[in-house]
Amino acid sequence: MKIIHQNKKAKFDYEILNEFKAGIMLLGSEIKSIRKGDVNLKGSYVSIHDSKAILKGAHISRYSYDSNPDYDPFRDRELLLNKSELHKITNHLNTQGVTVIPLAVVLDGKYAKIKIGVGRGKKKHDKRDSIKSRETKRQIDRAIKNHI
Repeated sequence: MKIIHQNKKAKFDYEILNEFKAGIMLLGSEIKSIRKGDVNLKGSYVSIHDSKAILKGAHISRYSYDSNPDYDPFRDRELLLNKSELHKITNHLNTQGVTVIPLAVVLDGKYAKIKIGVGRGKKKHDKRDSIKSRETKRQIDRAIKNHI
């Protein structure tokens, strides 16, 4: 699996409770654009309607050789999940403060997949703790590298 794009802000803003891997229904030109790396998940989310998972707000740029004049880079895209996975996600969504967010776009063979996570939003003090632990880890790694 090759990671094409990772939503780093999602792991900073949310505490990930559970992760799933889903397929995406794409147009032919969209998969070519994803292989080029022209995808952005910032500000996107997953909603569940009529037992279907839909990716909203993800930006997949127009493929440079595409001739479709009506292409919308922010269109809603259906995610392909098993019924059992969809049932688990809807059970998580019944609790308050939980949302489904895309974490990364990966290439699995010739198919594009998306990692989605069920997450609970972090409070401001939790984000500060994340920053503090990340900085101390960096300092420790630097000290070990310089010492050896």
